[in-house]
Amino acid sequence: MKYFPGASLFLCLILYQNSFAQSFNALPENFSNLSLISDSVKNKQSVKKSFTMKKDPWKAVGFSAILPGAGQYYNESYWKIPVILGLGGYFVYELVKNNNSYLDYKEQYSNSQTPENPEGDLYTKSLRDFYRDQRDDFIIYSVILYVVNLIDAYVDAQLYDFDVSDKLKISLSGKKQSVGFNVNF
Repeated sequence: MKYFPGASLFLCLILYQNSFAQSFNALPENFSNLSLISDSVKNKQSVKKSFTMKKDPWKAVGFSAILPGAGQYYNESYWKIPVILGLGGYFVYELVKNNNSYLDYKEQYSNSQTPENPEGDLYTKSLRDFYRDQRDDFIIYSVILYVVNLIDAYVDAQLYDFDVSDKLKISLSGKKQSVGFNVNF
């Protein structure tokens, strides 16, 4: 019962649409030749303006895919380049450091395993596992940074032409009237 008002409204809209379509089809054939309709169609076609973007989003993504930060350079977002390169450099540094520690402790753990002690040194094993997990985490962080770099280049190129000035101006102009206002933040 709680869906009854929505269902009845939906049914009324469908019935109204069908009755409107039937009455529209009953109009005379020369109705489309009226100047009112043809003028409005001409005005709608003449109002269309072509907009071309200054920056190509996929070109920015391509640049960032080849060299992280290059898409931001293409989009003239220069402050983002050191952030991306700094985080990327830190993640790669930690990845290499943790991988080297993992390899060292892996070798130490292998050497600690003897026929008398097949388990080996459990502390060395836990350190080996810790550095392996840290290395894997930094691989994930690097991949996330790379993907965010690509997404940022795409979005920044899409919004390159977006006006973010302090003064917003909206003006609507018709044949006889003009409306305009300014908003200051």
